[in-house]
Amino acid sequence: MVRMTFRIWALRGVFVIAFATVIAHLYTIQIEKGDIYERRIQAREEQRGTLDPTRGIIYVTDKNGTATSIVMNKEYPTIFAVPTQIADASEAAQLLAPVVNKDVAALERMLSKNDDQYELLVAKATAEQVKAVQALHLPTTSTTDPAIKGIYVEYKPFRFYPFGTLAAHVLGFISPSDDGPVEGRYGLELAFENILRGTVGGMKGNIVHAAVAGADVHASIDRAIQSEVESVLTLLVKEWQAEGGTIIVQDPLSGKIRAMANIPTFDPNEYSRYDVGVFQNSAVELVYEPGSVFKIVTMAAALDSGAVTPDTTYTDTGSVVVNKRVIKNWDEKAHGVQTMTSVIEQSLNTGAVFAETKTGHTTFTSYVEKFGFGELTAIELPGEVRGSTRQLKGGRDVNYATASFGQGISVTPVQIINAFSAVANGGLLMKPTILEDNNPLVVRRVISPQTARTLIDIMISAVDKNVIAHIPHYRVAGKTGTAFIPILGGGGYAEDEFINTYIGFAPAYNARFVILVRLTKPKGAPLAGQSVVPAFKKLTQFLLNYYEVPPDSIGN
Repeated sequence: MVRMTFRIWALRGVFVIAFATVIAHLYTIQIEKGDIYERRIQAREEQRGTLDPTRGIIYVTDKNGTATSIVMNKEYPTIFAVPTQIADASEAAQLLAPVVNKDVAALERMLSKNDDQYELLVAKATAEQVKAVQALHLPTTSTTDPAIKGIYVEYKPFRFYPFGTLAAHVLGFISPSDDGPVEGRYGLELAFENILRGTVGGMKGNIVHAAVAGADVHASIDRAIQSEVESVLTLLVKEWQAEGGTIIVQDPLSGKIRAMANIPTFDPNEYSRYDVGVFQNSAVELVYEPGSVFKIVTMAAALDSGAVTPDTTYTDTGSVVVNKRVIKNWDEKAHGVQTMTSVIEQSLNTGAVFAETKTGHTTFTSYVEKFGFGELTAIELPGEVRGSTRQLKGGRDVNYATASFGQGISVTPVQIINAFSAVANGGLLMKPTILEDNNPLVVRRVISPQTARTLIDIMISAVDKNVIAHIPHYRVAGKTGTAFIPILGGGGYAEDEFINTYIGFAPAYNARFVILVRLTKPKGAPLAGQSVVPAFKKLTQFLLNYYEVPPDSIGN
């Protein structure tokens, strides 16, 4: 009995000690350190720019199908202050200013707010800044008895783009919304916001969201190709002192985009340093008059409709008058009797007008629409625009004439490369996609396989005759385009401002890739052959080597 009584009292003693420990811990949390925990909760609510660490990852691929994370979540040290705990704001500001890179007076004003529970000093602190804070004997989450109370370091998750500017326009970034939480802005971050964030239902309004772990997104971008494309584009823009440029690489058989780059560009890790205009993805959000690359569409319509053959001839007098407007060749020369093949080889405006006239306005317009111009491609990127073919809706003859060589109508780079991919793909227009997991989707047949083959023959001849894009032992198909830039407000065209474009593919009869190179306002290079064609050739040689494509023209 005595032994049983002893055990009961011993057990009671254990419970008393445990209860006392819990009470002491609760007192520490609620009383002694209550303001600290309250501040951390408040910091999580007020600190804009952090994210739920479960947000999905974005991956890119390579030719072997190996996935690499190009967007991830990473914890960064955050330095913040609780002004209500700071005894001497002036002293703290003097010590902290060089660490957090803020003006002493401005920092002192921040730290002097007597009713302020939270002031963010550095959102993504460097290791050097954290060490400097520790060197000042300021508190982190694990230190006590600081020389200056009220300054803290803790780790919070942020979105991290490990390759910096690589594929920035495709990826986008995240930033705080008006009501606090971060949201995707531009690119895949916006297009797949609900999937990445793991929300079900609408984004805003009265729709109730059900939060779950975010799913990953696998982009079709090939990291090696994207890197080479950005390197070539950077050098191209610099060499010609251009206003900007765009390069796209597409797989014509699947419609998958393997690279998409624009200059100017930005670093998503530091998006706040850039003007908002830089974030526009010119490949899908910008329209322009394509110039002579559009002659391929015109010739496709003429050949496929039976209006002409490659050997059909006309007499080039150097100009043609339509609705009292004089249309000249780019070189302002007369070339005499020419075939449809030589129209593409020499990029003759008069020949394009001839081919369109033989085709007929209604038939020509129907082919333009079948190739996808004037409608969205539905690529999985935000902000896509349609371009305009309005001048082909019952317009004057001159409207059709200028459209035949790519002026007076507007397209996006992704539309025009997708049209060339249809030629490379035997006449099948594919839906362009930026997602690796998507199955190829045929939109429609736009021209017959035989027409596509004939058109490729003509494009190969153009490359061989003009030499610049020629690659020994490979058949390359391509077309240049130099377009004047319209004067805003409708006043004709600027005489000294151009957009140069080249689009081509290889191997010509079994294309592994299609490349678009576009350069805006190059200095001293009115012709595409001088600027963008060498860049196309460099990328083509890289891709043939990267994909280990065997030669298809041994004697060439």
